[in-house]
Amino acid sequence: MVQLYNLHPFGSQEVVPCKLEPERFCGGGRDALFVAAGCKVEAFAVAGQGLCQPRCAFSTLGRVLRLAYSEAGDYLVAIEEKNKATFLRAYVNWRSKRTENSRVCIRMVGHDVEAPFSETFRDQMSIVEMPLSEAPLCISCCPVKGDLLVGCTNKLVLFSLKYQIINEEFSILDFERSLIIHIDNITPVEISFCIGYVAVMSDLEVLILKLESDPKNGERVNHHPRKTNNPVKLSEDISNETLQLESDDFVICQKPMELLGEKSKQSGIAVTLESTGLADEKIKYFHVQHLLYRRFAPDISSCVLSDDIKLHSLQLLPIYQTGSLTSERKHSSQEKELLSLFCFFSLPHVGYLYLVVKSVELMSVYQYPEKSQQAVLTPQFLHVITSNNLQCYTVRCSAAAAREEDPYVDTTLKVDYSNTYKTAKTQSCIHLLSEAHLLVRAALMDASQLEPGEKAELLEAFKESCGHLGDCYSRLDTQYSHLALPYYKMSGLSMAEVLARVDWALEDGAQKYERGLIFYINHSLYENLDEELSEELAAKVVQMFYVAEPKQLPHILYSPSMKNIDPLTAISYLRKLDTSGFSSVLVTLTKAAMALKMRDLDMHRNEMKSHSEMKLVCGFILEPRLLIQQRKGQIVPTEFAVHLKETQPGLLVASVLGLQKNNKIGIEEADSFFKVLCGKDEDTIPQLLVDFWEAQLVACLPDVVLQELFFKLTSQYIWRLSKRQPPDTTPLRTSEDLINTCSHYGLISPWVNVLISSESLADKNYMEDLSKLQSLICGPSFDIASIIPFLEPLSEDTVAGLSIHVLCRTRLEEYERCIDRLLERCPEAVIPYANHELKEENRTLWWKKLLPELCQRIKCGGEKYQLYLSSLKETLSVVAVELQLRDFLNVLPEDGTAAFFLPYLLYCSRKKSLT
Repeated sequence: MVQLYNLHPFGSQEVVPCKLEPERFCGGGRDALFVAAGCKVEAFAVAGQGLCQPRCAFSTLGRVLRLAYSEAGDYLVAIEEKNKATFLRAYVNWRSKRTENSRVCIRMVGHDVEAPFSETFRDQMSIVEMPLSEAPLCISCCPVKGDLLVGCTNKLVLFSLKYQIINEEFSILDFERSLIIHIDNITPVEISFCIGYVAVMSDLEVLILKLESDPKNGERVNHHPRKTNNPVKLSEDISNETLQLESDDFVICQKPMELLGEKSKQSGIAVTLESTGLADEKIKYFHVQHLLYRRFAPDISSCVLSDDIKLHSLQLLPIYQTGSLTSERKHSSQEKELLSLFCFFSLPHVGYLYLVVKSVELMSVYQYPEKSQQAVLTPQFLHVITSNNLQCYTVRCSAAAAREEDPYVDTTLKVDYSNTYKTAKTQSCIHLLSEAHLLVRAALMDASQLEPGEKAELLEAFKESCGHLGDCYSRLDTQYSHLALPYYKMSGLSMAEVLARVDWALEDGAQKYERGLIFYINHSLYENLDEELSEELAAKVVQMFYVAEPKQLPHILYSPSMKNIDPLTAISYLRKLDTSGFSSVLVTLTKAAMALKMRDLDMHRNEMKSHSEMKLVCGFILEPRLLIQQRKGQIVPTEFAVHLKETQPGLLVASVLGLQKNNKIGIEEADSFFKVLCGKDEDTIPQLLVDFWEAQLVACLPDVVLQELFFKLTSQYIWRLSKRQPPDTTPLRTSEDLINTCSHYGLISPWVNVLISSESLADKNYMEDLSKLQSLICGPSFDIASIIPFLEPLSEDTVAGLSIHVLCRTRLEEYERCIDRLLERCPEAVIPYANHELKEENRTLWWKKLLPELCQRIKCGGEKYQLYLSSLKETLSVVAVELQLRDFLNVLPEDGTAAFFLPYLLYCSRKKSLT
């Protein structure tokens, strides 16, 4: 906050020629001013410089106590006094009153206008009288909706603005008394109302409430007082001080208190809502949310409340979004979007500004050098009338609203005279530039009011002020030096342009780089900008970080912006580094990368041999850009990564796996990296990517979705088996390696080997893919049902396809179907299959399925007769052990040869005695 001495942002001064001494006055929008004196209100046209011209005048019932204007509805409302009685009247369609003697229509609030008289209202002023059961004390109009709130003793009355539709072309403004807010223990002196937010002020207390709508539209309530918030019982000390009464000898004073948010319910002020609208109307407000309660202590030196401690100038100020700094959107007044809401109130020597939307917080406290009489808050300034002066202070309202619109930018700290201070290095310079920046930002918040040329000029001033503030924060060693980054970003300056503003040469030859500049350059280099620095600027950046931040030197060298750095220059600085304080392996990898850039392969190999593979992986994790960079949103493998692909693919896969494990690269990004690295399109899967998927399963990464990874691998195995397509490079792991190191790859069932050996499969790569797929299906984690639809390319006409189909059907417990397929295609595998799979509850299939199937096929004869016969004998041996004699006889075929089955019957009959 800065007090602006003898400087006020007023475009002109106009004189109002009043006939009588003004008693009350208020503004009438952008073009009118109302002045009340005696029993008359005069309206003046405020259009340009010079003398304000009288527009119209109208008489009141009596002396005007309060006067307020609503831009929404374009009406004036007044509290008037006559014969010690007070009246509340609204003056509607006042612009149609041409002369003081023009006809005026007086009507009661809420009364329908009869058709014969409706047309007469089109061209004459109407006075709407609003009777109240208690005397009105204060009034406030909602600046958004035009609703009227009236303060009475211990209650507030809300009149909703509405229109009586006369015909398609004409409607009459009217009000409806829709809600009464009963507030105990507080008598309002001033109130303020804005789109459901209510601020109530007494001499020493301020209460802010929010009226909330019921979540169920159209729900009805009883039309009698309804308590929506039970006041929380106070703690004993607060209760006692509230209940104590003043005596002749003592004045009991309550201590100051500030309660924010839900805690403000502890104020002891009970709030009750009473709906007074028509029974068939939808109720607008149902609940009350307490936002703030503030109580001040009186001056105890006097038994009478002094004016020096009374509150004044209560105001709710809304901030709207009506323009944008980055787009050309145009907003009409009806399309204004509320960004923030602020509440201001003041004591004679200090003012308080609170933010009351989303969260409730005290934003600023304003100390006045003189006693204030009245204060007015605007989005950019606080104007304070004192006994001798009109004082002006900058405020943070627009800046806070701008922060709501753009949270990334810190607008709270935010322009012809700023050029004078652009080379200064003082805190005062930052303070002044911040205030100038704030004024420009505030002006741009309402860009709809600007001419195109003015907006362009303001935008240029905005960027210029951002650049000056960036310079200040980059050169000053303060705790806020990090603000150089957002200000330089908002200025639109490129990194090269910012570096050009740096004073590189000093008289003593020593160079000191402040934290703000280092912070900006470091973060900019991390952002993968498309901007490439020249060789000269890149060398200066390397020198800067070598002096100021040597630990960051290996990181910044592999920024895309440093592409043009001379490798010899980089290596010379890297060799000077003392690596005792940070990772030496990162320095080693950076030197290896620079050697590769110079095509010095011997130096590259020597650097890579100086650390173990595990340490090298750790180095790549510390700086992923050694392998992977992004340019224009696309993943680009580095020259280092291309070299590792040819020479150390295992190290490359392990490093990318480490990046994923440490959240340095996403799953899809890693897949794209390997595809781009191997020069494959989106539909082609290189073997190196398959190696990476297998490594992911071995590593058991917690954030990898297993089934998705299984699907990727099985799809690739199936595609290569069906096409007999060999991998483009030698796989890093064999099926045996995977089975031994990864729990997701299971031991292949023994009967599969019998099945596979029935045909000659000489291709080693084909066998490896087949074994990996079989092992994955035999593993404990694989979801078999998900892969069945994708097995179609693998024909069961081959033993490889048959083995996969039977394995999947077995995992789905379709044993009978599997037995049929094996008996038909490979009978020699049936008994190994049954021995391995038909166990426990499935053991009955030996005699219920396998035995009758074998007997039936033996009857039919054929070239596989001997295989079936051999399988039958082994089946009978198992069944004889499992069943009792009677059960065994029941499962034997009736037309079988007795001599063939006799040995098995004898064994079955003797086994009981043998055991």
